[in-house]
Amino acid sequence: MPKTPARHHKEWTRQEEKKLDQLAGGNTPTRLIAMKMGRTTDAIYKKASEESIPLKPTNQSPYNRRRR
Repeated sequence: MPKTPARHHKEWTRQEEKKLDQLAGGNTPTRLIAMKMGRTTDAIYKKASEESIPLKPTNQSPYNRRRR
């Protein structure tokens, strides 16, 4: 059974919300954000959605765009 994250079922602080925004803006992968913040990836996705924080990578080209 996986370990429970440190901040599991804890309220989000304003400081954590700012950190999430900063990490997402820095194009950090969602799993890494979750690990750094002690939360689950589902919690990261949910909070980002609530706060309108985009988690999509900004420096990747769209799929199926490679030249052959």
